[in-house]
Amino acid sequence: MLVPLSWLKEYVDIPWDVHELARRLINAGAKVEAVHTLEHDYSGVVVGRITGAEPHPEAEGLTVCRVDVGGRTVQSVTGATNARPGMLVPVALAGASLPGLGGPVRETPVRGVLSEAVLCSERELGISDDHSGLMELPGELSPGEGVASALGLDEATLEFEVYANRPDHLSVYGIAREAAALTGGLLRPPEAEVREAAQPVHEAAQVEVRDPDLCPRYIARVIRGVKIGPSPAWMARRLRAAGMRPINNVVDVTNYVMLELGQPLHAFDYHRLAGRRIVVRRAREGETLRTLDGVLRQLDPDMLLICDAERPVAIAGVMGGEDSEVTPETTDILLESASFHPVSIRRTAKRLGMRTEASHRFERGIDPHLAALAADRAAKLIAELAGGEVLQGRIDAAAELPRPRELTLRLQRVNGMLGTDLSPQEVEGILNRLGFETRREKDGASLQVVVPTFRRDVEGEADLIEEVARIYGYDRIPATIPKGSGTQGGLSRPLPAVEQVRTLLAERGLCESITYSFVSPKLFDRLRIPDGHPWRRAIRLANPLSEDQSLMRTSLVPSLVEAAALNARRQVNDVRLFELGKVYLPRELPLKELPEERWTVALALMGQAPAHVWGEPARPVDFFDLKGLVETLLEELGAAGEFVKAEHPALHPGRTAQLLVQGAPAGWLGELHPEAAAAFDLKARLYLAEIDLERVLAAAGPRVRYAPLPRYPAVDRDLALLVPKAVAAAKVEEIIRREGGPYLREVALFDVYEGKQVPEGYRSLAYSMTYRAEDRTLKDEEVNEAVARIEKALAAELGVTMRG
Repeated sequence: MLVPLSWLKEYVDIPWDVHELARRLINAGAKVEAVHTLEHDYSGVVVGRITGAEPHPEAEGLTVCRVDVGGRTVQSVTGATNARPGMLVPVALAGASLPGLGGPVRETPVRGVLSEAVLCSERELGISDDHSGLMELPGELSPGEGVASALGLDEATLEFEVYANRPDHLSVYGIAREAAALTGGLLRPPEAEVREAAQPVHEAAQVEVRDPDLCPRYIARVIRGVKIGPSPAWMARRLRAAGMRPINNVVDVTNYVMLELGQPLHAFDYHRLAGRRIVVRRAREGETLRTLDGVLRQLDPDMLLICDAERPVAIAGVMGGEDSEVTPETTDILLESASFHPVSIRRTAKRLGMRTEASHRFERGIDPHLAALAADRAAKLIAELAGGEVLQGRIDAAAELPRPRELTLRLQRVNGMLGTDLSPQEVEGILNRLGFETRREKDGASLQVVVPTFRRDVEGEADLIEEVARIYGYDRIPATIPKGSGTQGGLSRPLPAVEQVRTLLAERGLCESITYSFVSPKLFDRLRIPDGHPWRRAIRLANPLSEDQSLMRTSLVPSLVEAAALNARRQVNDVRLFELGKVYLPRELPLKELPEERWTVALALMGQAPAHVWGEPARPVDFFDLKGLVETLLEELGAAGEFVKAEHPALHPGRTAQLLVQGAPAGWLGELHPEAAAAFDLKARLYLAEIDLERVLAAAGPRVRYAPLPRYPAVDRDLALLVPKAVAAAKVEEIIRREGGPYLREVALFDVYEGKQVPEGYRSLAYSMTYRAEDRTLKDEEVNEAVARIEKALAAELGVTMRG
């Protein structure tokens, strides 16, 4: 965006030159891309009035003009077709050099007629590419006046790149507000008081907004009796300096106010609106509109249109239509000042391949409260520059307008965060100059701040502190130790445990698998999961990318089985995988509230077990490898678990266990069911486990970081037992621990045997037990007594006998 310095100074007094102003604006967060001063040397180029224009006597298509250049008359031969007596034009006198001329001007004969100067188009002046005719200058200029000053070509101009979150910077007044905050000076608002006629505007026009979600506000004003003509020199000069070409006084006012306030406007020829009515609606299938650039546009129902009672007359927020444009014959106009949904305008502009100054602003989001001020300002300028009378009042079709946000700003927090010692008055002054309203609380420790509606980017206290910092000056903030109390940062409860589990499993040779959170319902079929099973109570996506990613996962296992099968198909048969992630458990279906999200870990083992000692013979992984990993994981997290025989539809019916923590289910482990393995084309046995980490963590006790080495020796005992096959080893261990007494420290199953020496229906289990007292050396008699209690309880409760 281009902002002429002289235009900026209309609203605020600036004590610095343009380069110092640019530096300070940059330090305050604005992005000044460049400072433009006089681009070309316009010396010798003056305003001239054509006093006579006659056809060239020797050449068809050429005109010989006599031109008053202030105190003298020069003769010029031109091929422009619009040359006429009384016209004011730029004249390049002999010796002048312009970008579009290719060299200095010389007095030279053209087909026998002396040409002492060149009459210029916009392209020859370097203003635009328009070479359709001579550039016509405003009538109030004087012959002999320098063109550079007359057109504002010597104007110092700031070029800004405006951030998406600061649409208020897409206006001269918005930049002036920033400058006023930096200078501490008074910000002068543009005059917008309108002298109105007696006739109410509601008698002349009607507005209907059928899609308020895309058009929250539409304001219309009617001006009667205008006279279309060129804009005055001051307005044309400012528009050119800001990068816009003057067209006529009415259209120029709409562009001028858009640049001034940031609110796009559009003027319709009132008498070309059927029914004197405006209807804001979505386009209908197959509708077309020829826009102001002469292109016939194909419209679709996602686009918002401005229509009259019969047809579309503009593409909302993008461009007007030819059928209702302002022409030299226009006498009455309807002025539009509206607010449109940013996303809708962006999509429409992109789909049509149209990027206009209006759409650029609407895409960023314009404050709906600005529409009324812009309508009044434009109506006032049109009445002044084009004559006519403004009908009384505004037609204002508005939904509920956004209310200003209110925030609390703690003054101690400002200085604590910035390391400054700003007084409450200084903080209030900065915020007030930026347009914020402030009210100091009774305790004097905080401010209640009302955020202006044009600053939607300010959402919290930190944003207010940033506003104070950038205007106070980042370069003025001293290097200090941050004030305020410090806190030790850390992760929320599940996350340290998640990292702990990840490290533990990786150290034990497992590879982490990361799969999608979306799964296919077909996986449940292949895993033999019946209808009604908790895994099938999954959330279905409304618009999935494919059926294979249509459900939010309720378990990590299906994806992990699929990953193991993929490895097997790639001839990778030794698989040791784990996955850490969340599962999504709906509280009810159909979904009425957010689902429960639980951290879970899943394990998958297949193929050969890794050798723990060099030279150890290879063996396939088994259930106990998996169980050992789960036990290690529980120990690492500081939780005690119990394994009980269970069933699961995806697992082998005789090789499945459930994990209980504090008596509640916390997971399961086992071998994949042979039918499920066949469905995934798996030849080797696959062992799976899934653990609810959050339930385990809830039961975990404090981890002992240090324990002194034992002072007294331990006493070890082994038990060789004949146990009925129907009795689980976990039940045997439970009785050993219960009856072992207070000095029993460790129990471990170290051997399972079924063979010739073992009776039918039994198996041999061997346990090692460690006894130790903290204050003395235990006697054999004490340990023997405890072992006898264990043997007696095992025999009485489980029918267990000792092996000889």
